[in-house]
Amino acid sequence: MPSAAVSYLQKGGMRHQATDGPHFQPNGFFSDILPRESGFDNMTEPSGQIDHVLNESRSFPPPAEFTEKAVISSMEQYEEIYRRAVEDRDGFWGEEARQHLHWFEPFQEVCQWEAPNAKWFVGGKTNASYNCLDRHIEAGRGDKVAILWEGEPGETRSITYQELRTEVSKCAAALQDLGVGVGDVVSIYMPMTPELAITMLACARIGAVHSVIFAGFSAESIADRNQDAGAKLMVTADGLYRRGKVLALKETVDEALAKSPTVEKCLVLKRVGQDNVPMQEGRDVWWHDCVDSQSGDLPAVPLDSEASLFILYTSGSTGKPKGIRHTTAGYNLWAKRTFEWVFDHRDDDVYWCTADCGWITGHSYIVYGPLTAGATCLMYEGAPNFPAENRFWELVEKYKVTILYTAPTAIRAFIKWGDEHVDKHDLSSLRLLGSVGEGINPEAWMWYHRKIGQERCPIVDTWWQTETGGIMMSPLPGITATKPGSCTRPLPGIVPAIVNESGKSVDANQGGMLCIAQPWPGMLRGIWGDEERFVDQYWSKVPGMYLTGDNARQDEDDYYWIMGRIDDVINVSGHRLSTIEVESALVSHELVCEAAVVGRPDDLKGQAISAFVTVTGEASEELRKELKMHVRSQIGALAQPDDIRFTASLPKTRSGKIMRRLLRDIASGQEVVGDTSTLEDYSVLAKLRTDD
Repeated sequence: MPSAAVSYLQKGGMRHQATDGPHFQPNGFFSDILPRESGFDNMTEPSGQIDHVLNESRSFPPPAEFTEKAVISSMEQYEEIYRRAVEDRDGFWGEEARQHLHWFEPFQEVCQWEAPNAKWFVGGKTNASYNCLDRHIEAGRGDKVAILWEGEPGETRSITYQELRTEVSKCAAALQDLGVGVGDVVSIYMPMTPELAITMLACARIGAVHSVIFAGFSAESIADRNQDAGAKLMVTADGLYRRGKVLALKETVDEALAKSPTVEKCLVLKRVGQDNVPMQEGRDVWWHDCVDSQSGDLPAVPLDSEASLFILYTSGSTGKPKGIRHTTAGYNLWAKRTFEWVFDHRDDDVYWCTADCGWITGHSYIVYGPLTAGATCLMYEGAPNFPAENRFWELVEKYKVTILYTAPTAIRAFIKWGDEHVDKHDLSSLRLLGSVGEGINPEAWMWYHRKIGQERCPIVDTWWQTETGGIMMSPLPGITATKPGSCTRPLPGIVPAIVNESGKSVDANQGGMLCIAQPWPGMLRGIWGDEERFVDQYWSKVPGMYLTGDNARQDEDDYYWIMGRIDDVINVSGHRLSTIEVESALVSHELVCEAAVVGRPDDLKGQAISAFVTVTGEASEELRKELKMHVRSQIGALAQPDDIRFTASLPKTRSGKIMRRLLRDIASGQEVVGDTSTLEDYSVLAKLRTDD
């Protein structure tokens, strides 16, 4: 914290810490910290402000029986934890780190902070692989199942913590034999098999930096990431199963390695058993030849708290993808504690995060968070609709899943496929549901609540990013009365601020740019090899605060609502509308499955509203008119879409996020520009461009 005056001001039984430094203007939940400034000037006109479709009147308190057993079981408990994390940052996080991580050497200082550079647990030495595995074995929990795995064809494996440590040690020793050492980058391009998690933990065990690349990217995308990271070794498989087909991974990797001059070796897992897999002598090595013969007792290397743990590439709207860099101790602690707080983890839970480890959700909430917490995690290799649309619910019933964490895009797909696929299965084991990836429309939230949660499972709608390392805002399931579509309140240590273009705080229910005003342990430490881009993208617009790139608003109950990316705001005749407002109005219509809304240039209004909609049943001109009037009735005349285009599917990233910037180009009649490497299905884009 700066040495400037620090004020502690009371609000509703909570005390918050703030500085008088420039632009520090938290609002709403933190409204008494500093005086408010003028609002977001162009949100209103003399005729008044447009009502927000997300001003939800529905509220769902947690069941009393859930609260009784919850990890955080009262609002007073949360307020005290939150107060301590903000008022006494070093004291709070120092205690957390000593209690929840193993230290080979103790840290001397909790946090060094001078924006944008943070160092956490300075001088300490730890190891994320040790925290995920060895700690549990030493505590006598080695026989507990760590990973339950099912492949798309139906094979199953059950791996205990003891067995997982053995396999991780074998892999780590093999990596060392292949020339990998502390600080070397290992690129991983693998299917969702246990060996993917094993390789990540093996890198962590010896101090190598892993760079997981989703096993669906093109050879060009792999090569770009290898070159940017300076990868020394590549780990892949012969192939993977996807909707009953075998996709040949090794051939794609070979094409990428022809353009990856820094990669010296390639370790290959035999997953599908394909014949005639190309293996280059002197470079390529089979997993079963190199890993299986190792002894399995390699100890974890003590690593500096700020040693790089992994790089994970995210797409930029223009230019090359960004290699987000996370370090060892702070990230490991943040992933563990947010997992325990948000998912109310209990020892007998069977937890299923449906993400892929190619994305940050898989890193934080399949591998590092749950395993450091000693959880039992389900991993599934395949698609949610193979061999039929009930595969997810079949898995929930089979493994008696208690916690399900999935994405809004999946939920909307389940709705489209029909309730009959859910009704075939007993989902009574579920006690908690989660949502991740993008904002969830209120009506999709309600379906999730009623059909999957059977109106008894709290929903944790989580907001966070690759850059944040873990969940930043979320309901706490034992105490938070949830509102459909809101990520509710910040977790301990997180101080949000919603500001206008001048960096000034905005009033309640007015939108603005979401920033984070204080450092937290899981925060990104930079963009790999590009410090200038790191500062420019995240820290230059609002000095001293992390710019998330998201718009948000805060309601009268101090709940936060994520309103889309900053560049997803549509300015119609001087009124600023978020895309999620109009999308939520469209999805609330009974015939709409999914909607994406963008702005396009308009000579009269500045921007016009274009909507891309998927529907159940037949699309028609009558339905188009009906949907326009539906939005008009939900929000107001100004929000009525100028054009609605019906489509069978929307362009999405492989993690399920709608690529609205591509839709903006299409709506504007422009050539699609920028990075499209994360696009899941290029045919969707091609069809949209040819449709009327």
